[in-house]
Amino acid sequence: MSEKNRVSLSMAYRLLHPMHTVLVSCISKNGKPNIITLAWVMPVSANPPLVAVSIAPKRYSHSLIEETGEFVINIPTIDILKETLFCGRVSGIDHDKFKETELTPLPAKKVKPPVIRECVAHLECKLHKQFTVGDHTIFVGEIVEAYANKEAFTEKYDLERARMIFHLGGNDFATLKPKVFTAEV
Repeated sequence: MSEKNRVSLSMAYRLLHPMHTVLVSCISKNGKPNIITLAWVMPVSANPPLVAVSIAPKRYSHSLIEETGEFVINIPTIDILKETLFCGRVSGIDHDKFKETELTPLPAKKVKPPVIRECVAHLECKLHKQFTVGDHTIFVGEIVEAYANKEAFTEKYDLERARMIFHLGGNDFATLKPKVFTAEV
C-alpha cells in the first residue's frame, strides 16, 4: 500500500468527492425563483421517498426553503457546467440567476418552485424536516414527483446521454465515462 498524506480536517469532506452536483430551485413567497448549486445531497429513505440537501444558513436559498417549504432538485449535465458554477458563486439576492444564465424555468407538477428545462432529471420535494448540524442546515424533502428525460434514464442512467456533473472541489468538476461494471458475488 502506498504512503498516505495527512488531510486537514477542514478539507476532510473532500475525501468523499466526487459528489453528484445538482441545481436546487426554490421560490420566494412573492414568486421570485432562485437556483443554488449543491453537491451535498443524498437519499435518506426509500419509503417514504426522502432526500436531504445541506445548505449554509447564510445562503439566500436557505431562507426561501424555510419560507415556502418546497424545492426541486434538478440534475444538470456537463452541457450547462458554466451555468451550474455561476449559480453556486453568486447570490440570488443580487442576481436573477434564471435570467443571467438563460436557464429556462418551467412549471413543476406538484410544487411551486420551477424545474429547469436544461436539466436531465427533476425531484420535486416538500420539506419533511430540517436539522441544524454544525454550520449547515440539513433539509429533508419528501419527493412528491420525479421524472427524467426518456433517452437518459429508464431504471438507471444511460451515462452517454445523461452526462451528469460531479464536483471534485473548488472549480473542478468531472463526468463519468460511459463504462458500467456489474459486480457479482
